[in-house]
Amino acid sequence: MPLVFASRHGETSRSFGLLQSLAADEPLSPTAFGLSVHNAIAAQWSIIRRETAESVALSVEDDGLEHAVIEAAMLFGQGHQDVLVVLAEELPPDPYAPWVQDVPCSYALALHLRPGGDWTLAMDPPRAAPAADAPQAWPNPLNLLRHLLLRTGAWRHAGRTRHWTWTRTA
Repeated sequence: MPLVFASRHGETSRSFGLLQSLAADEPLSPTAFGLSVHNAIAAQWSIIRRETAESVALSVEDDGLEHAVIEAAMLFGQGHQDVLVVLAEELPPDPYAPWVQDVPCSYALALHLRPGGDWTLAMDPPRAAPAADAPQAWPNPLNLLRHLLLRTGAWRHAGRTRHWTWTRTA
């Protein structure tokens, strides 16, 4: 089954450790560096599972969920009947706090998707002025779970640069 892995910030703790080593003029661990790159998780998954299906690692913005689902839809278009979509973030080290405020906790969400018509996802047309949407209390991938559990018929995700509408059709 193909894998779509998406993360906005990637391995921040591992990368921060590498930066600390550089600042202290210490040698860098090749293993730590190799595991700090954005596609390391997808590569580890394929090695551990002996998975030879394609995998995609996306570096995303705050609408990474939508982009990961679109990537899965493209894999369906290539004939795949199942796609594993994983979105993950870790709480970054404290020194990143002034710049990274969109990860209130570490989380991972895995979705086993199959083609179907139960949902539509549409990017809303651009607006002349930014919307006054209330900020979400949770990262969008976790907000999806709330909407699925509440069986919401439609909802809108207003990202920083793009706005999306999810609609349940079944």
